[in-house]
Amino acid sequence: MAMANQSSETSALVHQQMFKVELNEGPLSKLVVAILMSLFFTCINSIMFHTLMSKPVFRELPRYILFAHMLCNDSVQLIVSMLLYLLSLNVQLIPKATCAGIVLVGVTTFFNAALNLAVMSLERYVAICFPLRHSEMVTRKTAGVSIVFIWLFSLISISIDLIYGLIVSPVSFKDPMFCTRQRFFLSPWQIDVFQGFNIFFFVTVTAILIFTYINVVVAARSASAEKESAKKAHKTILLHLVQLVLCVNTFIYGTIERALAMTSSTRLFMDLCYLNFLFVLILPRCLSPLIYGLRDDAVRPLFLYYVRCGTQKVKPSVTEHL
Repeated sequence: MAMANQSSETSALVHQQMFKVELNEGPLSKLVVAILMSLFFTCINSIMFHTLMSKPVFRELPRYILFAHMLCNDSVQLIVSMLLYLLSLNVQLIPKATCAGIVLVGVTTFFNAALNLAVMSLERYVAICFPLRHSEMVTRKTAGVSIVFIWLFSLISISIDLIYGLIVSPVSFKDPMFCTRQRFFLSPWQIDVFQGFNIFFFVTVTAILIFTYINVVVAARSASAEKESAKKAHKTILLHLVQLVLCVNTFIYGTIERALAMTSSTRLFMDLCYLNFLFVLILPRCLSPLIYGLRDDAVRPLFLYYVRCGTQKVKPSVTEHL
């Protein structure tokens, strides 16, 4: 436990020193770009969510329910990521209990994103490979159960660390701390569990995406009547794989980042942190409305109508392409 605590303290100290340098020497434009990107894509997700909620047909179909959940989850992830980034830049110490709540939401929504991709891919797989049974296998109820399962599974990893921390040192939750996920590792076994869970989690999700992609591609080649919809489905799943790769990069990059914090120059470390935040944390959240919203013939006209604030009288046939 002492070794884990010492490692956590050292890492936090290095990060604090780095962020102080960035705040004093780095250009303000980086912070402005990061904030504007987060706000912009949060607004886009909000408009897309409003679009889905504006028509009853979107609220009834499972694929749009899952898409709406993805939009909400990604928006929360964007806000939490931006909050942690701002706290880091200001080297702000906050109570451990407050940090625990922020980290709980951040970690859970991060895992939710990957699981939601897997469930949406499975829905497309059933729709293309079992079209006659799709309506009975994929319902509004199964979509709701899937969302509950997604949240419960995503809570496992961080809940273990928080519960262990409450058992070992409940008083420490009143103390101010530099808010990072690593500060909740109190024993070496927690790091092992964390890494093992991540490997199992992403291997499972990747296997699901590859399985659905291969089967949908086969269906696209063999079924002439549904060939167009199958092609769209396998392109969507392929884009899901790209999103998943970006999610996995967070863990790979985190290891490299910690090594660079000890060996490389301050400026290089901060530049890599900034690129990590923009392209690994923000970018995957930005792909969601593009993949499922703008590519959807039923959603796109209505979304553009709301983006233009209703200045152009667009009357899309919502049910035409469903």
